Amino acid sequence: MKKILFAIFFSLSFFIFSSPLLAQSVKTGIGDIPIAGDLNETVSWFLKFFIGIGGGTAFLLIIFGAIKIITSAGNPENVKTGQETITSALMGLLFILFSVFLLELIGVKILNIPGFKK
Repeated sequence: MKKILFAIFFSLSFFIFSSPLLAQSVKTGIGDIPIAGDLNETVSWFLKFFIGIGGGTAFLLIIFGAIKIITSAGNPENVKTGQETITSALMGLLFILFSVFLLELIGVKILNIPGFKK
């Protein structure tokens, strides 16, 4: 029982007194992530980051599909695979754009949720 209490106390003290929690942001390999202040800043940062990752992935898949079509050498199966890759990437990109549009429409314009304003 003493070991469990010590482990809980040690874990809590580590999280309470650690210096990154006292900072305004955490420096990572992908940039400074804001952690102090609003939760809105942090959520906004993560949304922008993951939307960028989704857009970049769609762009790379479009390029990959185009290369697959160009290097197919007339093989109809490879041409079809390349076309499906490009179509899927564009559909994913449209899905991301429409989800951002719906979040803005519902959160900002209809419900007027605080913190969703630009």
